[in-house]
Amino acid sequence: MTPITPVLAVRRLTLTRFRGYDSARLEPDRRPVALIGPNGAGKTNLLEAVSFLAPGRGLRGAKLAEIERIGSRPGAGWAVAATLDTPGGPVEIGTGREPHDGMVPRKPTDRDRRLVRIDGHAAKGQTALAEHVAVVWLTPQMDRLFLEGSTGRRRFLDRLVFGFDPSHAGRLSRYEHSLRERARLLRDGCFDEGWLGGLEDQMATTGVAVAAARREVVQRLRAACARAVGPFPGADLAVTGAVEDWLDQGPALAAEDALRQSLRDSRRPDSAGGGAATGPHKSDLSVRHTAKDMPAALCSTGEQKALLIAIVLANARLLAAERGAAPILLLDEVAAHLDAERREALFGEILALGAQAWMTGTDESVFAPLGDAALRFHIEEARVRLG
Repeated sequence: MTPITPVLAVRRLTLTRFRGYDSARLEPDRRPVALIGPNGAGKTNLLEAVSFLAPGRGLRGAKLAEIERIGSRPGAGWAVAATLDTPGGPVEIGTGREPHDGMVPRKPTDRDRRLVRIDGHAAKGQTALAEHVAVVWLTPQMDRLFLEGSTGRRRFLDRLVFGFDPSHAGRLSRYEHSLRERARLLRDGCFDEGWLGGLEDQMATTGVAVAAARREVVQRLRAACARAVGPFPGADLAVTGAVEDWLDQGPALAAEDALRQSLRDSRRPDSAGGGAATGPHKSDLSVRHTAKDMPAALCSTGEQKALLIAIVLANARLLAAERGAAPILLLDEVAAHLDAERREALFGEILALGAQAWMTGTDESVFAPLGDAALRFHIEEARVRLG
């Protein structure tokens, strides 16, 4: 396979008061990056820093206050800055939590808002990052993705959708904001038609758009996943939920009407139970092992990990073909838990795609098949050494 010239890569990464790092600076090239060191050295913290170059709460889903370096003065803040090569040219990104004086904020959100600057200019919100960067990750905590609740699977799917449709991040944010505001009104016993009707109309239009975007990407991924790569299994994907059923049955406007009516009809029970009984926040990603015709949840642990990798690789191939760049891949301890055949197949796909994959491991020999095709950093006690 002829490698695709990589055009989405971190070329400089700077951390300030981030997790265990008081400060750190890495200057990788476009090659895959291997972070090697003992457990607890700070390897995953570097992956988390890269994950904050995209919208969301990072690969750990952490609150902003949790990221601030332990031992820093209260309110010291934290920052991640990076220079990236992108399809549109070099981009400078800065993000983090603004320092404060430790006093009680005027508004509850003053300290919980992630600040974002792109090319030196303040962005209106972190959703603007999706216009420039697509990041997908696999971590050991995701080994139970197919066994636990649907929330994790939705977040995984939305991360994939961001790469194809950057506007998805904004729609998802608007939907979730309206969902929270509606829940607050109902919880407070407010059934004002003007307020609720406006929020439910916003939920209907943005909610159906969110569901439609997920549905479209899954249909494309399903076709790509059917063409299994080497030893990785084929995966059959589908999005399930009431909104998706309405989209299967008719046009988007009819689905909006159905969701709007469902929200109106469920106001009383939702006021007692919280949230909303229907909407894309209830949807799920269904995955089956194609060759075995078996739900992923019933497959072995090794097969589930192989299915996840197969989906991520299919997503990367589609993005590379469509946008000219594979997403940045963050693979935390993934290679160490694969057999030799799958490990070499994974490395081969990463190189063929030209993807900048950031990979962690405790054993340098795991990355030996990559030879000089990967850049190596050694991490020990939150100190970074090249080579």
